[in-house]
Amino acid sequence: MNQAVHRTAADGIAVAAGRVEVASRVEATHHARWAKSFSSEAKDCRYYELVEQTLHREFDYRYFVLRDWNGEVCGIQPFFILDLDVLAGASPRVGWFTDSIRRLCPRFMFVRALMVGCAAGEGHIDGQDEFAQRFNARLLASAIVEEARRLKTGLIVLKEFPAKYRPILSCFLQNNFTCIPSLPNVRLNIGYSSFEEYMRCALSSGARTKLRKKFKAAANASPIEMSVVDEITPFVDEIYPLYLQVYHRSKLHFEKLTKDYFCGLGQRMGDKVRFFIWRQNGRIVAFGSCILQGDTIHAEYLGLDYAVALDLHLYHYTFRDMVNWGIARGYKWFHSSSLNYDPKLHLRYRLDPIDLYVRHTSTLGNALLRRILPYLEPTRYDKTLKKFANYDELWASAT
Repeated sequence: MNQAVHRTAADGIAVAAGRVEVASRVEATHHARWAKSFSSEAKDCRYYELVEQTLHREFDYRYFVLRDWNGEVCGIQPFFILDLDVLAGASPRVGWFTDSIRRLCPRFMFVRALMVGCAAGEGHIDGQDEFAQRFNARLLASAIVEEARRLKTGLIVLKEFPAKYRPILSCFLQNNFTCIPSLPNVRLNIGYSSFEEYMRCALSSGARTKLRKKFKAAANASPIEMSVVDEITPFVDEIYPLYLQVYHRSKLHFEKLTKDYFCGLGQRMGDKVRFFIWRQNGRIVAFGSCILQGDTIHAEYLGLDYAVALDLHLYHYTFRDMVNWGIARGYKWFHSSSLNYDPKLHLRYRLDPIDLYVRHTSTLGNALLRRILPYLEPTRYDKTLKKFANYDELWASAT
């Protein structure tokens, strides 16, 4: 269904006669704009296609096609529909209460939600430049509530949009959305001549001493060899169980990746994807997947063999090897995903905030939601996050 919008933005961007349509992936890919969508980001349009085809088959994947006043497609915005557990990020102290209620009412605090963004990663606003992104955001903000109601969803969430979009997405706040922080990514400056220089300049003497002890433990064991490939399919049966070991050790679970995902990542995006493999005595003991974009290495997922990982300190060992690899090739930043914040704090990462923009489609429901959202957001209950020097940046958008 087309959604006509007649509105003029407060920042001077006219969106009169703009139109929003809902399309399937096949329909979206027929538009010339799709091939250029998110081309400046690490995860371009190929990544969205991969996620839809390999992850969360229970999700209903759709796409907003955004047209300007001339009817030309000026942006394509992916979204998906799912049953969302509203309490997923709440304090563990309420877990027993929630579990007891759900024994009688399994659907307690689940809601049908429309999630704008990516099911496996941060979200981005499509547009060929900042002006186009502002127009597209304003157009989408004006139409999305009616579209959500038409799709019979009670909740709208812009999922994990980086802080750089805060000025662009202010139009959603004007349309009664509430912005709260999601668990942030992290970013590390690796603009050094070597890993040794990074340790000397960035780390405390105590942190350097601890790191060297960890590396010495690995050096005293059988040699560990690293290789780098852009296609993981020949090794997927060996690396996938290592990914699952890390996944199941996490207290918070997000998307669960599949073998098809890892294979497709290299097959579709081999020009910018690299897989790091570490072997000891011919056996794979660790692997990492990265996406390269500009001067940044985006470390996505890690797999470890916990039969040896703790004794060999493989988390830090693999970190050193990937940073060394990046420094040797001129990369300036090492970007990593959320969780496992304690070692990242000591390695002198900085938080890279990402935001959730949330609104209920019911006016009354939204008024209630705005009051309780600050108590449901997950960063409030992570004590390590508060130790980062730029922790206050997580809430900058809300203030």
